[in-house]
Amino acid sequence: MDARHIIRKARDAEPLTREELLWFTKGLADGGVSDAQAGAFAMAVCLHGLGQEGRVALTEGMRDSGHVLKWDLDGPVLDKHSTGGVGDCVSLLLAPMLAACDVYVPMISGRGLGHTGGTLDKLEAIPGLSTTVTDARLRKITNEIGCAIVGATGSIAPADKRLYAIRDVTATVESVDLITASILAKKLAAGLGGLILDVKVGSGAFMKTPAEAMELARSLVDTANGAGCPTTAAITDMSQPLAPALGNGLEVAICMEVLSGNDTAAPRLRELTLQLGASLMALSGGEEAAHRTKLETALSSGEAMERFARMITALGGPPDMAEDWHTHLPKARIVGDVVAPRDGYIAAMDGEALGLAVVDLGGGRNVESDKLNYAVGFSDVVSLGEKVSRGQPLATIHADSEDDAVMAAKALQSGITIGEMPDLPPLIHERVTA
Repeated sequence: MDARHIIRKARDAEPLTREELLWFTKGLADGGVSDAQAGAFAMAVCLHGLGQEGRVALTEGMRDSGHVLKWDLDGPVLDKHSTGGVGDCVSLLLAPMLAACDVYVPMISGRGLGHTGGTLDKLEAIPGLSTTVTDARLRKITNEIGCAIVGATGSIAPADKRLYAIRDVTATVESVDLITASILAKKLAAGLGGLILDVKVGSGAFMKTPAEAMELARSLVDTANGAGCPTTAAITDMSQPLAPALGNGLEVAICMEVLSGNDTAAPRLRELTLQLGASLMALSGGEEAAHRTKLETALSSGEAMERFARMITALGGPPDMAEDWHTHLPKARIVGDVVAPRDGYIAAMDGEALGLAVVDLGGGRNVESDKLNYAVGFSDVVSLGEKVSRGQPLATIHADSEDDAVMAAKALQSGITIGEMPDLPPLIHERVTA
């Protein structure tokens, strides 16, 4: 077995065997496959695909290329993954809510990508906090608190880490097969007993159409279940930001409001978190309605906030985050409103444009080495279908300079269309099960 033979078969659209794909992923991890060979393989898969059996084999090979965690706990080990959107901070709420319901959540998360924010970047807006931990530390925090939101260690899915870097520079990112294996390899290496996938669709998502979202959701669900992890997916709306805040520190602030018991701070964010959590818990048994009640109690009782605050402290953050979070989160130098130029309804929102405006403010990266400004972004963003009057605020800008604020104001006004009352899309478009 050798790389040239496997690449040739993939190039000629011949089915690859499980053994060939496992051999290739091992070579990605240990250097037996060169960068040139990895790039050629990625291009062949991007052009011709692998088929469902091939997706499962590639996923399992990348999962098993490093350390796969195993757990012996008194509750289910579950997790959630989102394909990315704007104002999407579900993970920060869901992990502690699940922990308060006797679920263990070793959540291996990522950073911002393009116009979408990253869970790790949001958490690191909290001073002193580090999401870089060892496997042993991940185990300890998960065992003691019930949830840990961290980055992948060097021992988790190293084959994926190498192939992803090569895909990024060889125009092979847009492959459902490679996206599927990349997402699932890291998640399944956490030793999960169940997984829910939040596949976004709309202007603020990578998948702009329902057909694209369904293709990815179906691939992810079938592949994860084929690899032995009970998995379901929801195709959820991203035609507007999920929360009324965009930007790392501002999204943490809105999550703290929800965890504090404020039911009106971010109703769409709160509702989606409850629905995803109930569906995820049902993978381990029981009815969704009963699980939802437990999750609502976790919020109203303050238990979810307590778990979140303990996790923050365990990751190096301040010990009084639950009581004094306002003082710990960063503040922008320039804060001001952007107002509506006319009367009407919020008819459409360009989520990608709004996300890129946050990147341009310094809240995201244009290159990997960029240093983030955790204070910048938008807060109090209007919702789709909301009636506004001329001069009424559309959002509040948080910027580092007056010039940045002017730029962001233009981007915001061009990204929000005021017109007739639109048809409002559902929060969840469709569910995908095994």
